[in-house]
Amino acid sequence: MGWFPCSGQSKQTPKNLRKKNKSLDPIEPSSGKYRDAPKDGSSNKIAAKTFTFREMAAATKNFRGESFIGEGGFGRVYKGQLECSNQVVAIKQLDRNGLQGNREFLVEVLMLSLLDHPNLVNLIGYCADGDQRLLVYEYMELGSLEDHLHNPMPSRAILDWNTRMTIAAGAAKGLEYLHDKASPPVIYRDLKCSNILLGEKYHPKLSDFGLAKLGPVGDNTHVSTRVMGTYGYCAPEYAMTGQLTLKSDVYSFGVVLLEIISGRKAVDNSKTGGEHNLVLWARPLFKDKRKFSQIADPALQGQYPTRGLYQALAIAAMCVQEQPNLRPMIADVVTALTYLSAQKYDPQMYPTQNPLWKPCTPPRSQGKAEKKRNGGGRSR
Repeated sequence: MGWFPCSGQSKQTPKNLRKKNKSLDPIEPSSGKYRDAPKDGSSNKIAAKTFTFREMAAATKNFRGESFIGEGGFGRVYKGQLECSNQVVAIKQLDRNGLQGNREFLVEVLMLSLLDHPNLVNLIGYCADGDQRLLVYEYMELGSLEDHLHNPMPSRAILDWNTRMTIAAGAAKGLEYLHDKASPPVIYRDLKCSNILLGEKYHPKLSDFGLAKLGPVGDNTHVSTRVMGTYGYCAPEYAMTGQLTLKSDVYSFGVVLLEIISGRKAVDNSKTGGEHNLVLWARPLFKDKRKFSQIADPALQGQYPTRGLYQALAIAAMCVQEQPNLRPMIADVVTALTYLSAQKYDPQMYPTQNPLWKPCTPPRSQGKAEKKRNGGGRSR
């Protein structure tokens, strides 16, 4: 959930500037029943409930350690239960000395109040009580995709191929909504495995919208902005120029898809020999289908469809093209992954793939072999 400049370097904000930035522009309180957002992406607002800090403390049992479930750039995340409704929720508390501040808090409240889609996390409300800043979300019981891929609990089963493709398709649909259905379009800017949360039946939802930006409109091709994001997921042209486009998100999605397929981290400093960066490691392997099986997550133990693996890697390879104009539109990615996720793999019906398997030269027909042994078919 944390983030930092894509260059991998982070400049600390002076303490005196942080103090000046404490005040938060007032957010108009809203109450009453929630109402659904229009599906066409128009800007009718969803009513987000306002909470007092006392209510937040009560929900988390005074932010006890037993309620703590995670930490990121925004601050700490707690599991809580609202006294007013008994609803189980996730509560993010802004770290006043952290990387994200009031600006990101406001962006997240406003974005999630305007956007509504089954693959975006639901904002239930917020707390702007004194100098306390908290966000209240629906609780996603299965945690993040990162937890399942890179920090699996012994009690949890490894994600199988079908589940991985379902998660990838759902995440792509959330991104498609931001790019194509929201008006104006929204550039997510921080797509990564830790920001994809999983609910019942591994239903994925995008979360953490503090870095989201409104996309270009009219004749504009990009938005110029300070380079922010997470190292390993940033598109190269954005990291170099600060020019942000919808295709920047597509690159980040390609990295996530590679993580889903391979089980590797986007950046893993424990690896050496050019393997620490996932995209740089995978690119040479994209050029030879015979090496595709080397990219597949060993945890799958060969239980995946060969054709499905090829197609998924082809999508990922297109998404992480260095030139943004060569990357596909997210709508095309959704179409391809929706098809892939519908092709259910049954390990009982198909043989387990051997990652060391290499295609051999097909045998010649018996007739040709006989002719060769007989001197090309000539009679003696």
